[in-house]
Amino acid sequence: MEKSESMEGKYAWTVTVSTKGQIVIPKEAREVFGIQPGDRLLILADAKQGMAIPPKGSFEALCKQIFE
Repeated sequence: MEKSESMEGKYAWTVTVSTKGQIVIPKEAREVFGIQPGDRLLILADAKQGMAIPPKGSFEALCKQIFE
C-alpha cells in the first residue's frame, strides 16, 4: 500500500480489493481516524462521483439528528 501526502492533514492511500471484494484499511489511516476492530463504518457512493467513508460515528449522529 502506498501513501502520498499532499498537504498537512490530507492523505491518500491505495488499497487492493481481494477476490472476496474486501479491502484492508491501511494501519496509518486506522490510527489517524481511530478505527478499531469491530467498528462499523458507513460507505457512501455516487455512481458519478465515487465512494467516500465519512468519519466513524457520523451516521449515528445523523440518525440522532433525524429521529430526535
